Amino acid sequence: MNKGADRLRWTRNDALVAIGAAAVDLLGFSLGTRTEGMPLTVPAACALVAAAMCLLARRSHPVAVLAAVLLLGIVPNLAVPDAAPHFPLGLAVALYSVVRFSRPAVSGAAAVLTVPLVSLGQGGSLVPGGWNLVASAAATALVAGAALVINRWQREVAANHALQAERAVAEERRRIARELHDIVAHHITAMQLMAGGARANLAHDTGAAREALVTLEDSGRIALREMRQLLDVLRAGEEPDETPPAPQPGAADLERIVTESRLAGTETEFTVDGPVRPLPPSVGLTLFRIVQEALTNTRKHAGQARARVRLTYHPDEVAVEVCDDGAGAPPPPARPAAGTGYGLIGMHERVALQGGTLEAAARDGGGFRVAARLPVPAGRGGEGGERHR
Repeated sequence: MNKGADRLRWTRNDALVAIGAAAVDLLGFSLGTRTEGMPLTVPAACALVAAAMCLLARRSHPVAVLAAVLLLGIVPNLAVPDAAPHFPLGLAVALYSVVRFSRPAVSGAAAVLTVPLVSLGQGGSLVPGGWNLVASAAATALVAGAALVINRWQREVAANHALQAERAVAEERRRIARELHDIVAHHITAMQLMAGGARANLAHDTGAAREALVTLEDSGRIALREMRQLLDVLRAGEEPDETPPAPQPGAADLERIVTESRLAGTETEFTVDGPVRPLPPSVGLTLFRIVQEALTNTRKHAGQARARVRLTYHPDEVAVEVCDDGAGAPPPPARPAAGTGYGLIGMHERVALQGGTLEAAARDGGGFRVAARLPVPAGRGGEGGERHR
């Protein structure tokens, strides 16, 4: 019983369509009979209302509804044989529903059968013919064509939505890939260098070795935490996580990155120019990842180089510059060129998402320079998202 009720379920819109079709058909048929000097009979009125009420099931049983409307439509034609030829609105809605919700073969057969059946009894002739048949064919073609146009439009909309969803998924995958690259490249490189430094100092400077091991432990813990955040994004919705997520790193964490670079053996200078102010979380994270990637590349490719990190706050933007002198660097082919490598590609994508500009190129006097400028309009501070000391 519940299954039958589900199949016959109708909505408020279906009810409004049925009532509107009944009112329009009654009014139109009564005006047509009055023009011919004939009254609207009770059987004709009841048949028109019953045909319109069938539209309540037009979504679940479109073919059956069309058959019922066609059969009921013969009654007014026979009850008032001299009425003017007409194409009821209820029939138009029923045919439209068949074309919209049925297979093409069923829709075509329904349209072909509608043309002669709607003309039965019109104009006082039981067999349809003449202009009545032509008018019915034109009306049927118009209704079916409108339904086909709507079908095609909805398919295009669905395809566009699917394409947008695929692009969103691809963009999210690229973002996660950038995050994974930044985490792995920076923390693993730093941990490797710190472990080597601790091993070299273990015999003659236990204090330096201990400090390197402590920093190594902290880097591993941070890497695991950030990896867990990315995994939480990937499995979002599968199960609740009661642990509150850690805040994303930002400009306030640049000092920590510089300290890790120094402990890893790279002499690194850090300066901040301009009045420090809160930044939007996305901008702060972009600055952090740019400095992180640039210092990682310095340690990997520039040998015993000296690096300089400069963060500048302007009224309507923030700029960061990471330079190294390239002292002791391997031969030029081992150093990534501007615009190559996953790290530099990730930096370009991050900056582009923020509407900024990025320069990454070898310096004339040796070394490498990465400089980014990110717009930060006045009033767009980090409301609880950016952490400053």
